[in-house]
Amino acid sequence: MKKLLLLLFVAFALAISPSRAHAQFGVSIVYDPTNYANALLRYAQLIQQLNQLRATYDQIVNQYDLALQMSRNLPNMATRYATAWAPWRNSDARDLYGNTAAWINGVNSGVVPTVVNGYQQATNTLLTYTPALLAAMPANELQRVQSEAATIQLTDGAAENAMEMIGTLRANALDTTNTINNIQNDSLSDDPNLNTEVSVLNKVNATNVLSLQNAQDTNKLLVSMLEQQTILSKQARDSAANVTNADISRRLNSVAFGQQLAGGIGQTLNTYRLP
Repeated sequence: MKKLLLLLFVAFALAISPSRAHAQFGVSIVYDPTNYANALLRYAQLIQQLNQLRATYDQIVNQYDLALQMSRNLPNMATRYATAWAPWRNSDARDLYGNTAAWINGVNSGVVPTVVNGYQQATNTLLTYTPALLAAMPANELQRVQSEAATIQLTDGAAENAMEMIGTLRANALDTTNTINNIQNDSLSDDPNLNTEVSVLNKVNATNVLSLQNAQDTNKLLVSMLEQQTILSKQARDSAANVTNADISRRLNSVAFGQQLAGGIGQTLNTYRLP
Protein backbone atom coordinates (compact mmCIF):
# COMPACT_ATOMS: atom_id res chain seq x y z
CA MET A 1 0.00 0.00 0.00
CA LYS A 2 2.84 2.39 0.82
CA LYS A 3 4.51 1.53 -2.49
CA LEU A 4 1.32 2.32 -4.35
CA LEU A 5 0.98 5.70 -2.61
CA LEU A 6 4.63 6.48 -3.42
CA LEU A 7 4.08 5.69 -7.10
CA LEU A 8 0.98 7.85 -7.22
CA PHE A 9 2.91 10.76 -5.62
CA VAL A 10 5.80 10.45 -8.08
CA ALA A 11 3.41 10.29 -11.03
CA PHE A 12 1.57 13.38 -9.82
CA ALA A 13 4.86 15.31 -9.33
CA LEU A 14 6.07 14.41 -12.78
CA ALA A 15 2.76 15.30 -14.35
CA ILE A 16 2.85 18.87 -13.01
CA SER A 17 6.55 19.45 -13.80
CA PRO A 18 7.48 21.12 -17.17
CA SER A 19 8.26 18.78 -20.04
CA ARG A 20 11.91 18.36 -20.95
CA ALA A 21 13.80 16.43 -23.53
CA HIS A 22 17.31 15.01 -23.07
CA ALA A 23 19.84 13.46 -25.37
CA GLN A 24 22.45 11.31 -23.71
CA PHE A 25 25.67 9.75 -25.04
CA GLY A 26 25.05 11.07 -28.49
CA VAL A 27 21.90 8.96 -28.81
CA SER A 28 18.71 10.76 -29.48
CA ILE A 29 16.54 9.63 -26.55
CA VAL A 30 13.63 11.83 -25.66
CA TYR A 31 12.42 11.73 -22.09
CA ASP A 32 8.79 12.78 -21.63
CA PRO A 33 7.86 13.19 -17.96
CA THR A 34 4.12 13.18 -18.78
CA ASN A 35 4.26 9.77 -20.45
CA TYR A 36 6.37 8.49 -17.61
CA ALA A 37 3.81 9.76 -15.08
CA ASN A 38 0.99 8.10 -17.05
CA ALA A 39 2.93 4.87 -17.10
CA LEU A 40 3.36 5.04 -13.34
CA LEU A 41 -0.39 5.68 -12.94
CA ARG A 42 -1.20 2.69 -15.12
CA TYR A 43 1.24 0.61 -13.15
CA ALA A 44 -0.38 1.72 -9.89
CA GLN A 45 -3.77 0.83 -11.32
CA LEU A 46 -2.50 -2.58 -12.34
CA ILE A 47 -1.19 -3.15 -8.82
CA GLN A 48 -4.55 -2.12 -7.40
CA GLN A 49 -6.40 -4.44 -9.77
CA LEU A 50 -4.03 -7.24 -8.88
CA ASN A 51 -4.71 -6.73 -5.18
CA GLN A 52 -8.45 -6.71 -5.89
CA LEU A 53 -8.12 -9.92 -7.90
CA ARG A 54 -6.21 -11.52 -5.02
CA ALA A 55 -8.95 -10.50 -2.59
CA THR A 56 -11.63 -11.83 -4.94
CA TYR A 57 -9.70 -15.07 -5.36
CA ASP A 58 -9.39 -15.51 -1.61
CA GLN A 59 -13.11 -14.88 -1.19
CA ILE A 60 -13.98 -17.41 -3.90
CA VAL A 61 -11.68 -19.99 -2.33
CA ASN A 62 -13.30 -19.43 1.08
CA GLN A 63 -16.77 -19.80 -0.44
CA TYR A 64 -15.69 -22.95 -2.24
CA ASP A 65 -14.25 -24.44 0.95
CA LEU A 66 -17.49 -23.61 2.80
CA ALA A 67 -19.64 -25.11 0.04
CA LEU A 68 -17.44 -28.21 0.00
CA GLN A 69 -17.75 -28.56 3.75
CA MET A 70 -21.52 -28.05 3.64
CA SER A 71 -21.88 -30.66 0.90
CA ARG A 72 -20.32 -33.48 2.90
CA ASN A 73 -22.77 -36.15 4.10
CA LEU A 74 -22.62 -37.96 7.38
CA PRO A 75 -21.13 -41.43 6.88
CA ASN A 76 -23.35 -44.51 7.25
CA MET A 77 -26.58 -42.52 7.41
CA ALA A 78 -28.77 -45.58 6.87
CA THR A 79 -27.01 -47.52 9.62
CA ARG A 80 -27.09 -44.63 12.06
CA TYR A 81 -30.63 -43.31 11.57
CA ALA A 82 -32.81 -45.86 9.76
CA THR A 83 -35.71 -47.00 11.95
CA ALA A 84 -38.39 -49.67 11.77
CA TRP A 85 -41.92 -49.49 13.10
CA ALA A 86 -44.75 -51.91 13.75
CA PRO A 87 -46.82 -52.61 10.63
CA TRP A 88 -50.55 -51.98 10.51
CA ARG A 89 -52.64 -55.01 11.43
CA ASN A 90 -56.05 -55.74 9.94
CA SER A 91 -58.90 -56.49 12.28
CA ASP A 92 -59.86 -60.15 12.67
CA ALA A 93 -62.44 -62.14 14.64
CA ARG A 94 -64.17 -65.50 14.66
CA ASP A 95 -67.40 -65.84 12.68
CA LEU A 96 -69.22 -68.45 14.73
CA TYR A 97 -72.74 -67.55 13.56
CA GLY A 98 -71.90 -65.83 10.28
CA ASN A 99 -72.54 -62.29 11.51
CA THR A 100 -69.03 -60.88 12.02
CA ALA A 101 -67.33 -61.35 8.63
CA ALA A 102 -69.05 -58.34 7.07
CA TRP A 103 -68.08 -56.19 10.09
CA ILE A 104 -64.43 -57.25 9.72
CA ASN A 105 -64.48 -56.51 6.00
CA GLY A 106 -65.94 -53.08 6.70
CA VAL A 107 -63.36 -52.00 9.27
CA ASN A 108 -60.56 -53.27 7.02
CA SER A 109 -61.75 -51.70 3.75
CA GLY A 110 -63.73 -48.59 4.68
CA VAL A 111 -66.30 -49.32 1.94
CA VAL A 112 -69.52 -47.69 3.16
CA PRO A 113 -72.04 -50.37 2.01
CA THR A 114 -69.87 -53.09 3.54
CA VAL A 115 -69.60 -51.11 6.78
CA VAL A 116 -73.35 -50.56 7.04
CA ASN A 117 -74.15 -54.17 6.21
CA GLY A 118 -71.60 -55.48 8.68
CA TYR A 119 -72.83 -53.25 11.48
CA GLN A 120 -76.47 -54.21 10.94
CA GLN A 121 -75.66 -57.92 10.87
CA ALA A 122 -73.68 -57.76 14.13
CA THR A 123 -76.19 -55.67 16.14
CA ASN A 124 -79.72 -56.22 17.37
CA THR A 125 -82.45 -54.91 15.09
CA LEU A 126 -84.37 -51.95 16.45
CA LEU A 127 -88.10 -52.68 16.19
CA THR A 128 -90.61 -49.88 15.70
CA TYR A 129 -93.82 -49.20 17.56
CA THR A 130 -96.99 -49.39 15.51
CA PRO A 131 -98.98 -46.18 15.04
CA ALA A 132 -101.71 -47.61 17.27
CA LEU A 133 -99.28 -48.21 20.14
CA LEU A 134 -97.83 -44.71 19.79
CA ALA A 135 -101.29 -43.15 19.77
CA ALA A 136 -102.24 -44.97 22.97
CA MET A 137 -99.25 -43.67 24.92
CA PRO A 138 -99.41 -40.62 27.21
CA ALA A 139 -97.48 -37.60 25.98
CA ASN A 140 -94.57 -38.02 28.41
CA GLU A 141 -94.28 -41.75 27.66
CA LEU A 142 -94.34 -41.08 23.91
CA GLN A 143 -91.54 -38.53 24.26
CA ARG A 144 -89.43 -40.98 26.27
CA VAL A 145 -89.86 -43.77 23.73
CA GLN A 146 -89.01 -41.50 20.81
CA SER A 147 -85.95 -40.09 22.61
CA GLU A 148 -84.59 -43.56 23.36
CA ALA A 149 -85.08 -44.59 19.73
CA ALA A 150 -83.25 -41.45 18.59
CA THR A 151 -80.32 -42.29 20.89
CA ILE A 152 -80.04 -45.78 19.40
CA GLN A 153 -80.15 -44.46 15.82
CA LEU A 154 -77.58 -41.76 16.55
CA THR A 155 -75.33 -44.37 18.13
CA ASP A 156 -75.65 -46.51 15.01
CA GLY A 157 -74.71 -43.59 12.74
CA ALA A 158 -71.69 -42.60 14.81
CA ALA A 159 -70.48 -46.19 15.01
CA GLU A 160 -70.80 -46.67 11.26
CA ASN A 161 -68.88 -43.43 10.62
CA ALA A 162 -66.12 -44.57 12.97
CA MET A 163 -65.94 -47.96 11.24
CA GLU A 164 -65.70 -46.26 7.84
CA MET A 165 -62.86 -44.02 9.05
CA ILE A 166 -60.95 -46.92 10.62
CA GLY A 167 -61.33 -48.99 7.45
CA THR A 168 -60.14 -46.13 5.23
CA LEU A 169 -57.03 -45.61 7.36
CA ARG A 170 -56.25 -49.32 7.25
CA ALA A 171 -56.81 -49.49 3.49
CA ASN A 172 -54.42 -46.55 2.93
CA ALA A 173 -51.88 -47.71 5.51
CA LEU A 174 -49.73 -49.63 3.02
CA ASP A 175 -49.38 -46.68 0.62
CA THR A 176 -48.64 -44.34 3.53
CA THR A 177 -45.98 -46.70 4.84
CA ASN A 178 -44.36 -46.96 1.40
CA THR A 179 -44.30 -43.16 1.13
CA ILE A 180 -42.61 -42.86 4.50
CA ASN A 181 -40.07 -45.51 3.49
CA ASN A 182 -39.31 -43.61 0.28
CA ILE A 183 -38.74 -40.37 2.16
CA GLN A 184 -36.51 -42.13 4.67
CA ASN A 185 -34.46 -43.89 1.98
CA ASP A 186 -34.02 -40.69 -0.03
CA SER A 187 -33.05 -38.74 3.07
CA LEU A 188 -30.42 -41.28 4.10
CA SER A 189 -29.06 -41.85 0.59
CA ASP A 190 -25.51 -40.86 -0.44
CA ASP A 191 -26.58 -40.25 -4.04
CA PRO A 192 -25.50 -36.70 -5.00
CA ASN A 193 -28.64 -36.31 -7.12
CA LEU A 194 -30.75 -36.77 -3.99
CA ASN A 195 -28.74 -34.29 -1.93
CA THR A 196 -28.89 -31.17 -4.06
CA GLU A 197 -30.51 -28.10 -2.58
CA VAL A 198 -33.67 -28.56 -4.65
CA SER A 199 -33.83 -32.28 -3.80
CA VAL A 200 -33.56 -31.56 -0.09
CA LEU A 201 -36.27 -28.92 -0.31
CA ASN A 202 -38.50 -31.35 -2.22
CA LYS A 203 -38.05 -33.96 0.50
CA VAL A 204 -38.82 -31.41 3.19
CA ASN A 205 -41.98 -30.36 1.36
CA ALA A 206 -43.07 -33.98 0.88
CA THR A 207 -42.54 -34.63 4.59
CA ASN A 208 -44.59 -31.57 5.54
CA VAL A 209 -47.45 -32.61 3.24
CA LEU A 210 -47.41 -36.14 4.67
CA SER A 211 -47.48 -34.71 8.21
CA LEU A 212 -50.49 -32.56 7.31
CA GLN A 213 -52.31 -35.58 5.89
CA ASN A 214 -51.61 -37.65 9.00
CA ALA A 215 -52.73 -34.77 11.21
CA GLN A 216 -55.95 -34.55 9.19
CA ASP A 217 -56.60 -38.27 9.67
CA THR A 218 -55.96 -37.89 13.38
CA ASN A 219 -58.45 -35.03 13.55
CA LYS A 220 -61.06 -37.17 11.80
CA LEU A 221 -60.59 -39.93 14.37
CA LEU A 222 -60.84 -37.42 17.21
CA VAL A 223 -64.06 -36.00 15.75
CA SER A 224 -65.48 -39.53 15.49
CA MET A 225 -64.61 -40.23 19.12
CA LEU A 226 -66.12 -36.90 20.21
CA GLU A 227 -69.30 -37.69 18.30
CA GLN A 228 -69.67 -41.00 20.12
CA GLN A 229 -68.92 -39.30 23.44
CA THR A 230 -71.63 -36.73 22.71
CA ILE A 231 -74.16 -39.50 22.09
CA LEU A 232 -73.14 -41.21 25.34
CA SER A 233 -73.70 -37.90 27.10
CA LYS A 234 -77.17 -37.69 25.55
CA GLN A 235 -77.93 -41.23 26.69
CA ALA A 236 -76.86 -40.43 30.25
CA ARG A 237 -78.87 -37.20 30.16
CA ASP A 238 -81.99 -39.04 28.93
CA SER A 239 -81.65 -41.62 31.71
CA ALA A 240 -81.33 -38.90 34.34
CA ALA A 241 -84.31 -37.04 32.86
CA ASN A 242 -86.41 -40.23 32.88
CA VAL A 243 -85.64 -40.80 36.57
CA THR A 244 -86.51 -37.20 37.42
CA ASN A 245 -89.72 -37.29 35.40
CA ALA A 246 -90.78 -40.56 37.02
CA ASP A 247 -90.19 -39.08 40.48
CA ILE A 248 -92.22 -35.97 39.62
CA SER A 249 -95.05 -38.12 38.23
CA ARG A 250 -95.03 -40.30 41.36
CA ARG A 251 -95.19 -37.29 43.67
CA LEU A 252 -97.98 -35.66 41.71
CA ASN A 253 -100.12 -38.79 41.53
CA SER A 254 -99.24 -40.41 44.86
CA VAL A 255 -101.98 -38.62 46.86
CA ALA A 256 -104.78 -39.39 44.43
CA PHE A 257 -103.51 -42.94 43.95
CA GLY A 258 -103.32 -43.47 47.73
CA GLN A 259 -106.81 -42.15 48.21
CA GLN A 260 -108.11 -44.31 45.44
CA LEU A 261 -106.36 -47.35 46.85
CA ALA A 262 -107.45 -46.64 50.43
CA GLY A 263 -111.00 -45.86 49.36
CA GLY A 264 -111.27 -49.02 47.40
CA ILE A 265 -110.03 -51.12 50.30
CA GLY A 266 -112.42 -49.38 52.72
CA GLN A 267 -115.33 -49.91 50.42
CA THR A 268 -114.38 -53.52 50.00
CA LEU A 269 -114.18 -54.01 53.76
CA ASN A 270 -117.51 -52.26 54.30
CA THR A 271 -119.28 -54.36 51.77
CA TYR A 272 -117.59 -57.60 52.76
CA ARG A 273 -119.87 -60.11 54.53
CA LEU A 274 -118.98 -63.39 56.03
CA PRO A 275 -120.77 -66.28 54.41
